[in-house]
Amino acid sequence: MIYRALGKTGVQVSQVGFGGWGIGKQLWKGSDDEESKDALRAALETSVNFFDTALAYGHGHSERLIGQVLREARVEAIVATKIPPLNMAWPAQGTLQEAFPEEHLRRCVGLSLENLERDSLDLVQLHVWNPDWMADGSWFKCLEDLRSAGQLRFIGVSASDHEPDSVIELVESGMVDTVQVIYNIFDQSAADRLFDVCLRRRVGVIARVPFDEGALTGNVTRQTRFPKKDFRNVYFDGARRKQLEPRVDALRELLGEDTKTLPEMALRFCLSHPAVSTVIPGMRSPRHVELNVQATEKGALTEELIEQLRAHRWNKNFYQRA
Repeated sequence: MIYRALGKTGVQVSQVGFGGWGIGKQLWKGSDDEESKDALRAALETSVNFFDTALAYGHGHSERLIGQVLREARVEAIVATKIPPLNMAWPAQGTLQEAFPEEHLRRCVGLSLENLERDSLDLVQLHVWNPDWMADGSWFKCLEDLRSAGQLRFIGVSASDHEPDSVIELVESGMVDTVQVIYNIFDQSAADRLFDVCLRRRVGVIARVPFDEGALTGNVTRQTRFPKKDFRNVYFDGARRKQLEPRVDALRELLGEDTKTLPEMALRFCLSHPAVSTVIPGMRSPRHVELNVQATEKGALTEELIEQLRAHRWNKNFYQRA
């Protein structure tokens, strides 16, 4: 396993982290708790040391599974979690006080500590961010107070879907240690402006959704059906699956001896950018862990392939701000 600096925190994180949304059993359907715990154990066995979760993932279910496995394994690991907005608005809406009032922040940190069975959280992130909130620093003061009290080590935010530029001013402010952002072959927008700012300010980047919710694995076709109440029914609704197939076929034409599979290409693409500290694919089974770790062992893609992949951007954003 290769480790990378998490910004200026002084912490080294595995370049492949464990994305904990899928094991929360809420919007991702079909996961099994015992298999999820086996996946977590497999991640530890392959030297994955970064685990990303959130209080909103199954109302704490993901946190509890991660906490249980880490406690039983008795190994040191870096756990990042997220505080959901009080108004439960995704993407971020309303005032800061409607989304992240101080009482809510303290309560959520306490719940995550309880779920993860820890005395301190490594990284606490706001689950959404609105740049209109920059003028109100109450959220930061509250988390700083909790940091001084030993309840957390580092502070970050997760950028709202497809809005990487919304956190640029926050990164420039020096208040956050990390940002989490969508970054993949189809959505490369984080590399347009945000990543350069993160490198200059030495802010760690957690790249999420590297497979575009499964699209970049090549396993989503016009015939694919998802379980009821699975969010992918909306994500791949309408003509999206039909639009996807020729784009995936075009990517397959770029595979070769050095890069043999679409998932490998997708993960290595994310890790080829120097700003990225870790990429966090969802891993609901030991096999997922094995394949994802193996896919990154070759390191960065060639410059030639990266340049070719830049032409495969796909502007299909769902949540662009009006």
